[in-house]
Amino acid sequence: MVLGKVIGTLVATKKEPTLEGVKLLVVRACDVDGKPNGATVIAVDAVGAGLGEVVLYCSGSSARQTTVTKDRPVDATIMAIVDEIVVGAERRFVKD
Repeated sequence: MVLGKVIGTLVATKKEPTLEGVKLLVVRACDVDGKPNGATVIAVDAVGAGLGEVVLYCSGSSARQTTVTKDRPVDATIMAIVDEIVVGAERRFVKD
């Protein structure tokens, strides 16, 4: 699993039929403070995430293990919206 921040949306009017009805979001990997630190991916949203939210996403074969993505040709899936990150005794991130 990777921490990421939703930085945009992707709209595709023509796509593989098994992708009809899924929401596609642009996600940039981030650190535990919510600051960008990695690659940008396009991920299927399995949990109702929105712009600016910190999320957990998975990629590869794990991305096809959710109810929303089972048997669909996806390589990244948002599977959780992060509410809080605590490292040791320090609260590093809290959802607004």
